[in-house]
Amino acid sequence: MKCFVIAMEKEAAPVIAAMEIESDAVIRGKHVICGTLYGEKVFVVVCGVGKVNAACGAQYAIDCLGATAIINVGVAGGLKSLEIAAIYGIRAAVQYDFDLTQLNGTTIGTLDEFNDNYLTLEYNCNYPPKKLATGDRFNDSESDYKLLTETLDADIRDMEGGAIAQVCIHSGVKCYQYKIISDLAGSGSTTEQYLKNLNLCFKTLERELENILGFSV
Repeated sequence: MKCFVIAMEKEAAPVIAAMEIESDAVIRGKHVICGTLYGEKVFVVVCGVGKVNAACGAQYAIDCLGATAIINVGVAGGLKSLEIAAIYGIRAAVQYDFDLTQLNGTTIGTLDEFNDNYLTLEYNCNYPPKKLATGDRFNDSESDYKLLTETLDADIRDMEGGAIAQVCIHSGVKCYQYKIISDLAGSGSTTEQYLKNLNLCFKTLERELENILGFSV
């Protein structure tokens, strides 16, 4: 069973609109929808913004809904020369606000139970493969930008993907992630860009949704 884990209602709306809905409820504080999408039964869990919400949503999908593959889609910020409203496949994710460097000397983002800071995701699509950095903050910080681009060499940033990847690895479940660029670092206020470009991003998701489901096998 495939389950979409999506942060916000507005990001999930194009997926839900394309479904033939069988059930729709709020369970454990999460909006959970079951139905058929392009002839395939799927769930959607709207988990909420941030790493803890994302981890809770993914674990619920696995433990309670029987998900064998998690699909995370959503808008995200571009860190390099990416295209607004373009979609990219995520091949690896790191949590850039996790830091045990002072304690054990590992590279920033390296979780205590792993040897590498980047976690590998499933990648099986025609979208350009990119590296994702996840953290619980949305800002225009110059220090964050330097960390993300120079130290971690990340292409995209978000607030959920790395946490979802961690849950899936521990649970032995496939994890697919697709990010649509709503804003670009260094091109003015990320907040203003984000608000301006949301509808363009949602049109991309509507157009690519059937391919996303097909790639996530």
